[in-house]
Amino acid sequence: MTDDTTRRLPWGWILLAGAATFALTMGTRQTMGLFVGPLNTATALGLGQISLAFAFGQLWWGLTQPFAGALADRVGAGRVLAAGIALVALGTVITPWMGSTPGLIFAIGVLAAGGAGMAGPAVLMAATSRLIPPERRGLATGVVNAGGSFGQFVMAPLAGALTLGLGWAGAMQVLGLLVLLALPAAWALRGDGGHGAHASAPGGKRLPTGEAIRTALRTPSFLLLSAGFFVCGFHVAFLATHLPGVVAACGLPLQYGAWALAVLGLFNIVGSLAMGWAVGRWRMKSLLSLVYAARAVAVLVFLLVPKTGVTVLVFAAFMGLSFLSTVPPTAGLVAKFFGLGNMATLFGLVMLAHQAGGFLGAWLGGRVFEATGAYDLVWIVDIVLAVGAALVHLPIREARLARMPALAPA
Repeated sequence: MTDDTTRRLPWGWILLAGAATFALTMGTRQTMGLFVGPLNTATALGLGQISLAFAFGQLWWGLTQPFAGALADRVGAGRVLAAGIALVALGTVITPWMGSTPGLIFAIGVLAAGGAGMAGPAVLMAATSRLIPPERRGLATGVVNAGGSFGQFVMAPLAGALTLGLGWAGAMQVLGLLVLLALPAAWALRGDGGHGAHASAPGGKRLPTGEAIRTALRTPSFLLLSAGFFVCGFHVAFLATHLPGVVAACGLPLQYGAWALAVLGLFNIVGSLAMGWAVGRWRMKSLLSLVYAARAVAVLVFLLVPKTGVTVLVFAAFMGLSFLSTVPPTAGLVAKFFGLGNMATLFGLVMLAHQAGGFLGAWLGGRVFEATGAYDLVWIVDIVLAVGAALVHLPIREARLARMPALAPA
């Protein structure tokens, strides 16, 4: 049975707790692109090595989510979220003291990224979905997702202001300490390991982790969904890590990089909330195809137009509308396919595919710029992948698939 205090919390407070947690963890991670240049200057490691540390973080963020999800399905989300929040804070605070590639990989890629994976969307989406009424779940995924965007909108200019006042190292450490403000939200989202107040809906029974994973990996629609999310990870990680570098390469002042990240986060709030509303009204696979096709068109236009401050901010705004708006329909399809009992685990698997793409996007951006002095080749790859993602969602069977075999009574 769910903890009585948690059950008595109004669903609005549950959503606020989830959104606030994602705002602080995701907001901090998404501002790290502002520190790529200062880290490169301070360590003299080269953009390729710095990008490798960030790319490893993208991959590790994804690798931790299936395991964090499985643990949250078993013991409840609260403990997993609290541990993740603490690791994000620790990794971010010690990063300025790391002067080698292994040190940066450990701080950024293992501690901070691993903690963000434990307090990431796989655990948050499942926790909130279990604790609110079924008719609110589409809205819930949009609100929690928008929280991450709001965090980016607030954290990016805050990081810029802190850098001016404290230097880049002090700014990064203050951001790390701010993440600890999410600890009370972990208490609000605690549960009993997969049987929240509203987990009695169809498909709510939790299966053994291995059985759930094997069933998902034998489901073609789940594999197609994961392939599309791989492309989303490539796109998101490239923008989060290298958008300030793209702005600098256009010859624009440094502050445009921070503004572009802030605009990206601001408009992603709109996109996430709109998508949370839309998933209850249109087929989720069609919405995903539309988002990926729109990304391909937007990047192509950006490559062709003159690069001015207005152009960059308009591009950031359009990208923001689609930036993480893929999360609500993707999470919704996982729940629709298999129910809520193993949602944290299975959505964690989809997030792993997302972050495999994220590793490639973050790493390839730095390598291509070092080799060519421009990001154009990465943009072209991004367009091709986005078109592929738009197409790969079309064969997905959105009607409820065969339900996982129920466990025999003990």
